[in-house]
Amino acid sequence: MSLPLDTAKIRARFPAFDHPDLKGQAFFENAGGSYTSQHVLEKLDHYYRAHKLQPYGAYKASIEAGEEMDLAFARIGAALGVDADWIHFGPSTSANTYILGKAFGEWLKPGDAIVVTNQDHEANTGAWRKLEKLGIEVRELQVDPQTGHLSDDKLDPLLDEKVRFVAFPHCSNIVGEINPVAEITARAHAVDALSIVDGVSYAPHGLPDLSALGCDIYMFSAYKTYGPHQGIMAIRPGLAAQLPNQGHFFNDAKPRYRLTPAGPDHAQIAATAGIAEYLETVAEIAGPDGDSNPFRRAHTAMRNQEIALMQPLMQWLSARNNIRLIGPVDPAKRAPTISLALDIPGLDMAKRLARHNIMAGGGHFYAYRLLEALGIDPDHGVLRLSFTHYTSEAEISQLIAALDAELK
Repeated sequence: MSLPLDTAKIRARFPAFDHPDLKGQAFFENAGGSYTSQHVLEKLDHYYRAHKLQPYGAYKASIEAGEEMDLAFARIGAALGVDADWIHFGPSTSANTYILGKAFGEWLKPGDAIVVTNQDHEANTGAWRKLEKLGIEVRELQVDPQTGHLSDDKLDPLLDEKVRFVAFPHCSNIVGEINPVAEITARAHAVDALSIVDGVSYAPHGLPDLSALGCDIYMFSAYKTYGPHQGIMAIRPGLAAQLPNQGHFFNDAKPRYRLTPAGPDHAQIAATAGIAEYLETVAEIAGPDGDSNPFRRAHTAMRNQEIALMQPLMQWLSARNNIRLIGPVDPAKRAPTISLALDIPGLDMAKRLARHNIMAGGGHFYAYRLLEALGIDPDHGVLRLSFTHYTSEAEISQLIAALDAELK
């Protein structure tokens, strides 16, 4: 197999691969959280050692601490193709959507409508559905009950002048299929509605260019993109300024404070600048491809690496008649978040795979409504196998051998 990225060079940037407790363990639960890059760990360690104090103060160490945090806002913005004033850090994406839900609840008016999907993680649907108690009409874009596919063609009948926003995932954490964000966003904008995108399951496979997608809000988790445990929101600045302040009243004029009332750890904010550094390293390892933007080069290389790694696994799965694969077979149409509906509960199969040194997950993964729509008991759940560009060919072979042994 010819891969666009040198796996050894990539893995050398992740201390986890050298940790004795993880030796020989093939990590296939990356959708729950990725390994942390050395770039991030070094920045986190430095901040805790040198700048564990209040930032943005009057003395040198405090000023430097604030500058490190400012750098993270700028670098994450650059990686996403937007200015730093788009970026907001919160404790987690679930917490961020909860706060946004409260802000929109104060902003919307009874009789307004919103569109959600039943393909989402509960964090990007539950917070919005609660608005129904305030007189907001909630409309649901539903998945195909067999494939889990979310058809944007079914969106048009749900759109009219009452709709204020459409909330949907860039990629489902169960189905894995990559949704057409730019097209859905264009349909929402055509009726003057906003586009709110949950990018948690897509971002680990390459941070997107938000200027190309055109969405108004894009959210993802830093701990799934090789960084610390935080949630990152990119919000169009004009929209962020319109939403009611959710922080202290005296911070109303401070954009970074208005939508993140419980500010996350300062050190972790500073450390997220390491995510951008890591992506630039990926671009260097990939080499030139005609694109001068390192983040776009990294995105392309990471996706191509994952598509190549998925090929043998998808071929093996396609040849089995005792496995229900959720989502498309074509690796080019999906992220490597691969869910299997089996006769035995997903968690039980994950435990079996652990005997083969395969680290995988089983359950409903907070996509409760989606599993119900697919006719799968959420308590039974699915087996989820999720990997990224740092997964090796040998680990894919190890996974296939383990599945073959357990699914005879």
